[in-house]
This record gives sequence, C-alpha cells and structure tokens, in this order.
Amino acid sequence: MPTDCISYQKSGYFSKLITDYLDKKPELEQLYNHFPTIENFENQVEEKGKNFNSNEKREVLVDILENQYSKIEISELTKQNITLLKDTKTFTITTGHQLNLFTGPLYFLYKIISTINLCKELKINYPKYNFVPIYWMATEDHDFEEINHFNFKDKKFRWNKESKGPVGRLSIEDLTTFFDVFKTELGSSNNAEYLKKLFSYSYLQHSNLADATRFLANELFGEYGLVILDGDSAALKKQFTPYVKDELLYQNSNKKVLESIAKLKDYSIQVNPREINLFYIEDNLRERIIHENGNFKVNNTTIEFSEIEILNLVETNPEKFSPNVILRPLYQEVILPNLAYIGGGGEIAYWLELKAMFDFHKVTFPILLVRNSVVLINEKQETKRAKLDISWEELFLKQQTLVDTKTKQFSEININFSEQKAHLKKQFEALHKIALKTDKSFSGAVNAQEKKQIKGLENLEKRLLKAEKKAHTSQLERIVQLQNELFPNESLQERKSNFSEFYLETGNSLIAELIKELKPLSECFSTVKI
Repeated sequence: MPTDCISYQKSGYFSKLITDYLDKKPELEQLYNHFPTIENFENQVEEKGKNFNSNEKREVLVDILENQYSKIEISELTKQNITLLKDTKTFTITTGHQLNLFTGPLYFLYKIISTINLCKELKINYPKYNFVPIYWMATEDHDFEEINHFNFKDKKFRWNKESKGPVGRLSIEDLTTFFDVFKTELGSSNNAEYLKKLFSYSYLQHSNLADATRFLANELFGEYGLVILDGDSAALKKQFTPYVKDELLYQNSNKKVLESIAKLKDYSIQVNPREINLFYIEDNLRERIIHENGNFKVNNTTIEFSEIEILNLVETNPEKFSPNVILRPLYQEVILPNLAYIGGGGEIAYWLELKAMFDFHKVTFPILLVRNSVVLINEKQETKRAKLDISWEELFLKQQTLVDTKTKQFSEININFSEQKAHLKKQFEALHKIALKTDKSFSGAVNAQEKKQIKGLENLEKRLLKAEKKAHTSQLERIVQLQNELFPNESLQERKSNFSEFYLETGNSLIAELIKELKPLSECFSTVKI
C-alpha cells in the first residue's frame, strides 16, 4: 500500500466547515458533542446508555430487524449482532446512504467499511460493550434522479423510470432490460459472472428497491456482521410520534436549527429547515406537510387535515409521516442505541446544524465522524507513479497546478522570476522617493511604469513556463494521463466510479483489502493498492 498520508484538510476536496471541524476550531465546539477520538467514546457510551435505557425500544428494534431479514439468508455474525441489540451493553455505529442502483458511487463501500472497522476498534478498546455496524437505508427518500444510475468504465448506465413516492417501495420489475444492456459490458470472466449473478439476484428476484438493496448490501458485507435497517416502519415510527406531534404543533426544529445556522454565518450552509420538516407518504407520494389557515395540507395534493385529524393520524398511522433531512437524524437517534454517525463531508456539515435541536429534545447527539476516503490504484498505475517520481501529495493538486509544478521541477532553468521582481521593485523605491518631492502627475507615471514592468516580467515568466512545458511534453502527458485515471474528470474517483469496475479486476479481494487497510479515525485519504 502506498504510504503517503494526505490529510483531509490538505486534500483540497473538503469544505472550510469540515476542515475547521477536523482542526477542532473553538468556534465550532458548541455544535457537536464529543470529537471523534477513541478516548471520547467512553463518555459517549455513558451518556447514550443513560439516554437510551428502554428495553422495549430494543425489543421492537430486534423484532423489526428479524422481520426485515426474514426472506434472505444472513451470516451468523449478523444474526448474533441483531440478537445483541437486546442487551443494554450493546451500542450501534451508523452510516446512512441512498438506495443507489448497484450501490452507485464507490464511497458507498467506504461508508460501510468505516462503520464496520470502527466497531472492531471500539470492541478492542471497550471489550465489556458490544458494537454493531448499522447501514440505515434511505428508503423514504424520493429523489429518484439521484439514485437511478451509476458509472462503469466512463459510461453512465441509467434506469429510466417514473417515480414520485418513497424509493424503497418502488417496483423494480422493469430492470430486466437495463440488466441486459449492463451485462454485455461486463464480459465473461469469473468476476464478471459473479457480478451478473449479484445484480440478477438483487434486482430481478425482489419486488421493490428496499428489498433489493438489503439483499445486495448483505451479500457484500454480511460476513462482517453488517446490520441493515429500513426506517420505513410503523412500529419504529410509533416511538417517534411525540417528536412528530411537536413538529406539527410547535415547529421547534425550525427554531433550533436556525439558531445553529446563525452561528455558522462564516460558512456555506448545507441545508435550511422548513417550518414543518415532515413529509406525508404513501406508495406513490411523498410531499411536504404545510400549515396553512389553521389546517395541515399536503403540498401539491388536495389532502388536508384539521389539527385534531392530523394528530389522530399520527397515533393511528405513524408510517404516513416521513422526516426530512432535518428530522431524519433525530428519528435515527431516538430508535437506535447509537454512538456515532459516519458520513461524507456534506452530511457532517448538515449534522453540525442539528445539535441545538437534539439538546432541546433531550436526545444524545452522536459523535460525528467523516468517513474514510480512498483512491484505488492498481499495480500498473503504482509502477507508473514510481517511475514518474510523482508523490501522492502532487497527484492531489489541481491539474494545472500539477503541470506547472512538475514543469518547474524538470526544467534546468529557474522559471520563478520573484528575484527579478524584487530587484525591480527596489529600483522603483528610489523613483517613488523622487516622486514625493514633485507633483502628483509624476508620481502617477512612476506607479504606472512600475506596474507595466512587473506585468512584463510576469508575462515573460508565463512564456518561459509555456516553452518549458513544450520541452517536457512527453513526461507531462504521462503524468496527466495517470492523474486522469485516478481522478476522473479532475474529481474524486470515489464519487464517479462504481465498485463493479474494480471488482471485475480484483474479485473478492477488493472488499477484503479495504477492510484490512481503512482506519476510520485516521482523518487521512487512504491510497489502497488493489
């Protein structure tokens, strides 16, 4: 494995809010509970244990999980983890993700592996407790356009279908044609045949997207004890009804999140709360609930409730109420004995808006951990990198900066004209002194001449750099080609490529190697050779 450690802060791929969070800037301390260090989990366990002390909640959770898993075969470790959730000494580490077709981008794997590996690390450090990795499926999300495709070898494979309701309930009966197209791209190797079977068993033998995604994630990670949870459950939402009623009647989440946003005035805001942060859902409908003229209306429909009617519906049919991005984290933490949430930079950014809301509701705020980020590199690419004598720190540079940097390294000429600029400015200092003794027009002429000559040196510097690039074209092109392979479209590989592209080359060793190499508390971009 390449040993270069590129910190998230220096990678150039994280927002100022996240880099300041990782740097533990004092002004952000009030927006989270405990910073993610192994030592801080001791206090988190104590706090969550006091806050989540309902055996009934644990019994309901286990019953729901056993029911959701009833139609698929699961590993002994996953069975054991589900049973352990009844024990008051068992806690969860959770990540969440949309139901992207065939997992979507690579970082789906990294989220789950970060979660699995953190549980292992916690068990070593706190052996008297149990830690269960949870993948929370975003089954109630309705943004189908975000999940209906994936990229494979620079080609986008899109599932063309209409969807308006919660995606977990979406029928997948029409994916046969999609599969026929995709499987022709896979070839006929042993790894290709496995991927075909995995897609077929996941999507062609289940009736909805939630069941398909559960089967797929279980096939990939079941042996590591992953527990997959679908929050679209009447029994689980029954536990959340007090918070739903508070949202409908008093809109406290809006007030509290706005308080936190006011403290984030120096940063870009990830999400903004609504007056009511709930959706009304049915199989083919997920629309916002709006309070208007004393009644509660479902946006873009004729559905309307009085206050008494909607509060009765919360009691009788809690499954019809779906939390949005603001309330979903609270729902998760109410029903799970959870210690930490693992997510990407964007997710952690919006979680940092939520602590005041959690404090108001007296629900323990989880530790927030930025998931592992990875660049996968094969043997051929690693050999090329070594021959080109290019470091990982350089590969993370923007391409233009990378090319300029390497050109200056290759050149036998000093392309930096800083010394000449400094000498020129010193010469003009004497002229400025003379200008002080005469009229303003001469002073203006001196300033103009200085700017003109500095600009002239800068242009010469650019022309020299351009000439040296031509002289080293061949070597620079190989560097650019390597960077394009590892950072497609000058973006992160993990945001563009699907796992199948790499599984085709490596087989089962892909996930095994990631499990072996990723360190969830490292705050480092991992570079993993496959």
